[in-house]
Amino acid sequence: MPTLILFNKPFQVLSQFTDDNSDKKTLAQYIQLPNVYAAGRLDYDSEGLLLLTDDGQLQHRIAHPKHKSAKTYWAQVEGIPSQQAIDSLCKGVTLKDGITLPAKVRSIDEPKLWDRTPPIRQRANIPTSWLEIQITEGRNRQVRRMTAAIGHPTLRLVRASVGEWQLAELKPGECKVLEVAAPPAAKNNKKPPYPAKHKFAKIRHPKQR
Repeated sequence: MPTLILFNKPFQVLSQFTDDNSDKKTLAQYIQLPNVYAAGRLDYDSEGLLLLTDDGQLQHRIAHPKHKSAKTYWAQVEGIPSQQAIDSLCKGVTLKDGITLPAKVRSIDEPKLWDRTPPIRQRANIPTSWLEIQITEGRNRQVRRMTAAIGHPTLRLVRASVGEWQLAELKPGECKVLEVAAPPAAKNNKKPPYPAKHKFAKIRHPKQR
């Protein structure tokens, strides 16, 4: 059965195992399982759920835009968006690479998260607020560009879920390893290929042990 890893990617960690051009942290400093690869990406300056797998078909199923896996983000933005601004995000906003697909967006209370190091840069006398944004696209830095388009730049971005998989109780640098059923080969098979019965174990960064 394919292996699926749920990883809470810390701030300023690349979503890849190697980096020959800088001294940035990579996945290799957190994940020791061999032959696994990221299913999709999460920006260097974003945090939260990143999925990895050793199965190419499953990787494609999760990451390819045509499968429209819903991704949910918690975005701390500058200022307090009006309902009109939130509605515009829901309907789709115009970016340089076209209009975004409809999204699910709502204001939320500040989620219970770990402290970020370094903390966000917050301008004096300007409040911040949190949005929950669910999209099915995967454009580069899409959520950040969406909030900027309505005049509320994103200061912190945490991915809470991808499809049915959630960040849940994972702390930064922690993983959960699952065994899942392989996606069906037939394109028109509507039965969900996962989750299957699974076992899991947490993998912590060596310094956390």
